[in-house]
Amino acid sequence: MVRANTNRDTSIFFNLVLIFSLLLFIVSMAESRTLDAVFLKPNSTPQCDTVFGVASGDSCYAITQQYKLTTEIFDSINPNINCDALFVGQWVCVAGTA
Repeated sequence: MVRANTNRDTSIFFNLVLIFSLLLFIVSMAESRTLDAVFLKPNSTPQCDTVFGVASGDSCYAITQQYKLTTEIFDSINPNINCDALFVGQWVCVAGTA
């Protein structure tokens, strides 16, 4: 009879350890999402200070050269611009922060 109680106690112990591990995993996942939202600012919006109106024959490359911008900066302040489909009269940001 002592052996049956020992097996039952061992089983209960392992089940409690399993439940505790699962709860710890859930809490750690929730905390990591909260910290990402606070520190990484996933929804930051670019701020534009100066815009340029696209004229006939303009390209993203020509605009970046004219305003001495790197491709990375131009892309970060113009996240929704499709450089393959620029059109006359389209406004692009040429100075701002990402």
